[in-house]
Amino acid sequence: MSELPKIIQLKIRLLGISPMIWRRVLIPSATTLRELHGVLQVAMGWESIHLYQFDIRAVRYGSFELFAANPDVPLSDFAFSQNETFLYVYDMGDHWEHEVRIEAISDAAPKKSYPACIGGSRACPPEDCGGAPGYLDRRDEADGYDAWKDMGVMVDFLEDVVAADAPNRPVSDFMSDDVETAMERMMARKPFVEGNFSRGAVNKRFRAGDHRDLMRQQLW
Repeated sequence: MSELPKIIQLKIRLLGISPMIWRRVLIPSATTLRELHGVLQVAMGWESIHLYQFDIRAVRYGSFELFAANPDVPLSDFAFSQNETFLYVYDMGDHWEHEVRIEAISDAAPKKSYPACIGGSRACPPEDCGGAPGYLDRRDEADGYDAWKDMGVMVDFLEDVVAADAPNRPVSDFMSDDVETAMERMMARKPFVEGNFSRGAVNKRFRAGDHRDLMRQQLW
């Protein structure tokens, strides 16, 4: 009887942001670092449009443009111990730094597909928003005075539409430059106020093989 393959449970934490943005995934120990890059992109919600690197025991693996070591190395080669950590950095400009922790190593469950996401919290920041500092600034602005002022503009606009009592007139008749500008700013803030994370959506993407597509960088 053949031995069941080993499964590694990882907890990924995006550093520099509070409340914490994190994911917990299960992956085969035969997964290479290049494949893990794709898994992390799907799990976190990134788009794989930038360079990446893993920092493991003082060695850098990742994008060849960074002169890093070849990432086609399976995790099993490192013989990780429980609670050991390493870093995954995505986008050398915004420098999104993730702590990856080895939480457990166990036998694969029969008939279960891997990779699998078994936990997480909060949505990933948008790409190209200035890293953790830029994201926090935009998040604060999205709940600040200017945001509430724009909300007031929209409330006044809706009151004008209702007061006109003209169901046959298009809403665009009531639009003004101030209203359009407020709407544009509110739409731009949307990614910074939506904090939901869907484990089901991540696993659906895993089953569709999106992680295999994203392990190949989609550079602009």
